[in-house]
Amino acid sequence: MIGGMTERPTAQPTAETASADAKQRDKPVSSFAKSMFAGALPDELVFPFPALSRDESRTVHELISSAHEFLDAEYDPWQVERDRWVGDDIIAGLGERGLLGLYVSEEYGGKGLSQTGYCRVMEEFGGYDATLSVVMGVHQSIGMKPIHMFGDDDQKARFLPDLAAGRKLAAFGLTEPNAGSDAYHVESYAEQQADGSFVLNGEKRWIGNGGKDVVTVFAKCENGHVALILEKGMDGFEAPHRFDTLGLLGNDLRKLTFNNVRVPKENVLGEPGEGFRIAMSTLNNGRMSLGTGVVGGTKVLLKQAIEYTNNREQFGMPLAEFELVEDKIGWMVSYLYGLESLAYLTTGLVDAGVDDYSLESAMSKVSATEFNWYAVNRVFQLMGGTAYMADSPIAKTLRDTRIFPIFEGANDVLRAFVALSGMKVVAEEFEDLRKINLADPIRSIGTIAEFVRGRVTRTLRPAQLETAHPELSEQAGAVAGQTKQLRAAVERLLREHGKDVQLKQRQQKRIADAACDIYAQVATISRTTALFEDQGVAASGQEAFIATSFCDRAAHRVTGQFRLIESNDDEQMHSISRLAYRHGGYGPKLH
Repeated sequence: MIGGMTERPTAQPTAETASADAKQRDKPVSSFAKSMFAGALPDELVFPFPALSRDESRTVHELISSAHEFLDAEYDPWQVERDRWVGDDIIAGLGERGLLGLYVSEEYGGKGLSQTGYCRVMEEFGGYDATLSVVMGVHQSIGMKPIHMFGDDDQKARFLPDLAAGRKLAAFGLTEPNAGSDAYHVESYAEQQADGSFVLNGEKRWIGNGGKDVVTVFAKCENGHVALILEKGMDGFEAPHRFDTLGLLGNDLRKLTFNNVRVPKENVLGEPGEGFRIAMSTLNNGRMSLGTGVVGGTKVLLKQAIEYTNNREQFGMPLAEFELVEDKIGWMVSYLYGLESLAYLTTGLVDAGVDDYSLESAMSKVSATEFNWYAVNRVFQLMGGTAYMADSPIAKTLRDTRIFPIFEGANDVLRAFVALSGMKVVAEEFEDLRKINLADPIRSIGTIAEFVRGRVTRTLRPAQLETAHPELSEQAGAVAGQTKQLRAAVERLLREHGKDVQLKQRQQKRIADAACDIYAQVATISRTTALFEDQGVAASGQEAFIATSFCDRAAHRVTGQFRLIESNDDEQMHSISRLAYRHGGYGPKLH
């Protein structure tokens, strides 16, 4: 029995099948996370922990130093709030220092950084100011990223030099009034003309940098979706309304309208029909810098909390000496270590050329933004009334970061994506489960169409982190066990609910949260193994202690999720919520 399920006998291999299996094993694994759902841990993908080359590390360090030197002298977050924009002078100054074309090739005026190098610099923006981080992220992570990834040579030559130099800013036009998480069903429509151009009609909303220079817009077309590069000043293209928001007040968030906008053939990105794939590929890639930006922001938040609690005395002793304060600080440090490991393991997968990192990217975004929100609240609690004052930095952080679990894929939607994608991997293994069509719900929640396929492209060994350092054998063994449980839990849900599993969102959330914590443990074990091999176990005592603490706590959370899959009060919650719907609020009355 495995996880309460009976093992199925396997046929004895023939010479022909053994040869086929050997060829299959030689193929590179297409996805670590999907392999994990299949009950395997292909550790060649996650060991050794990714690191920058010496030359790129030097370049990244120089860029970070240049950014801090400039921003320390010129950037005022409170002035940005008052002006409602980071400032054209700031954009120009960052562009002059090469900070607006970080991953763009040197051929087009960029720095040519890897995904990891790019995200390291973006981490620093996240630690500096959330508004600046978002403006930079909209421009680089999603705004000009489609041109970088899918543009032809002419499009790259026309747009990337100005965008990399900061002479122009880029935006990403996907969200509409009736298409947020359900991005597949955008209503903007582009009609192709005889000369290959498109005439675009419709509108977008909540578009960062929307009033600036270049916007990649996604619209329906005759054969699916099309990606179009729009430029400020095109006839019929307007940004008539700027939204007032709770936080990120310096972000130029716009409504965009398209009234018979003629987009020339040379501004069509990729092929007509590929637009949705381009949009989702961009978001899968771009979410990573949000995860590392949160790492940077949380590091600064932690410093603020430690400084305040060391200097603030109550009852004759510093706040930092109280156990409940220690508990919050310790939780932040431990969780931040695991999150940082997860984020940079994911960027390393991209740099290593792994085909499919869609689940890892989603996990990074969900884990980072959920942690950040809870961390902000805990620091807010530590700082008490001081934090509640409108001019306090933590109040600004609270306002600025609340949007993080919502944009670039709402976290509940991404959880459904992670769970359903993992379930599809398992369903594809069994003939009687393949009929469960999970492709449509996965596509409809705004995920990348080319990754809807469930199979991982290699025969996989059972879960085991063989490359983990012996000092981490306990944590590695726990992860292997959890991975087997994940595989068994998914099959159980598929067999119990069939196609209705796509509606079981409570169970999907448990599966996704368990998978995120398993992946984070893998990342932490990989990072700490590299540390042990580089410095030795004795010299790595502090980080080793933090790492094992994170893994042990994450393992406990995973156990709790699996327990809830087996035994929960979902039916009661369903009945209670439906009762509240009927009453239009709280039904019970005091008598």
